[in-house]
Amino acid sequence: MEKFATFKVNSSKEIKQKEKYGSDESIREVHVGSVKMGGGNPVVVQSMCSTDTRDIDATLAQIHRLEEAGCEVVRVAVPDKKASAVLSDIVKGSNVPIVADIHFHYKRALEAVAAGVSKVRINPGNIGSVDRVKAVVDAAGTAGIPIRIGVNSGSMPDDILEKDKFIVTPTGMVEAASREIELLEEQGFRDIVVSMKATETKVMVEANRLFRKKFDIPLHLGITEAGLAGYGSIKSAMGIGSLLLDNIGETIRVSLTAEPEEEIDVCWHILEGSGVRRRGPELVACPTCGRLDVDLFGLTDQVKNLIEGLIIPIKVAVMGCIVNGPGESRDADIGVVGGKGKGLILRKGKIVHNVKEDQLIPMFKKELEAIKEEYAAAELVE
Repeated sequence: MEKFATFKVNSSKEIKQKEKYGSDESIREVHVGSVKMGGGNPVVVQSMCSTDTRDIDATLAQIHRLEEAGCEVVRVAVPDKKASAVLSDIVKGSNVPIVADIHFHYKRALEAVAAGVSKVRINPGNIGSVDRVKAVVDAAGTAGIPIRIGVNSGSMPDDILEKDKFIVTPTGMVEAASREIELLEEQGFRDIVVSMKATETKVMVEANRLFRKKFDIPLHLGITEAGLAGYGSIKSAMGIGSLLLDNIGETIRVSLTAEPEEEIDVCWHILEGSGVRRRGPELVACPTCGRLDVDLFGLTDQVKNLIEGLIIPIKVAVMGCIVNGPGESRDADIGVVGGKGKGLILRKGKIVHNVKEDQLIPMFKKELEAIKEEYAAAELVE
């Protein structure tokens, strides 16, 4: 199945990008502003602002940085009335849909809906009485915006924890989600997204697998409190990536102890590594061995610099020997293979140039420019 997504280029043009896989078509489609989740649409990248929402300028500046990094939906905290009072300014100043993060007070949710947000994140069980839940549901339904139910391993219902001997279990998380879903669906509300996040990767993965067997509701994937960028990125890739490989998950957020912009970079690496989406070039290179007859590290660095910043979904291969290089770069859109004093440039597995070593980079650059022109001619949306 092929899907298409668009990405801004220099703020004035967009690339139409083929998606290898969309989300599961059997999952109900939910609209978050202009962004579609589920229903076979591409998996959506999102993050959350770390700024004080009441500081409009700082929040919008971070939203714009996130957007530039490739974020498609941004969530902001709404802890009090002062925060909800500035939401309309933030919504107006953002080019991407804004989600309001509400935890307890139902009036904050009502104010957020009135401010024009594209989604609210609540736990209906924390909002209060049935009447209060109904008020939020009615407001969201009238505005045509979805509600995300957030189940988190750090804030599970007491009775479920007690039943499971105070251990967070996948079945307990699904039970918690089921209760919240029932509160909304009893009111006839179906525009729901669910997240089930845990700090333990295995618990998070199993909980989402169990959930998918029971519900056709879009899933927001993430490992909560994953940690610092290094280990946290690996942990997130294992959890989110394993689910994406099985076509589970409609939107992802990587939660790191880092600037939100770093989360977006990791999100895209996870999507690209799992073959779900590709925003820019994917660079593959051989692991080196005793057959090397070329400065592979230097060659790879030069190629990396040439493709940096491109937003075209191509695969680029850099190989260090003539023995396996041509075969290993067969599925790449463009490949460079180094040899002893000479090398090859390939396009889609076919040799297009057999040149001396000092001509590898110039000829690679020439073919890369040709690819860019091909994309500009065939897939640029004015």
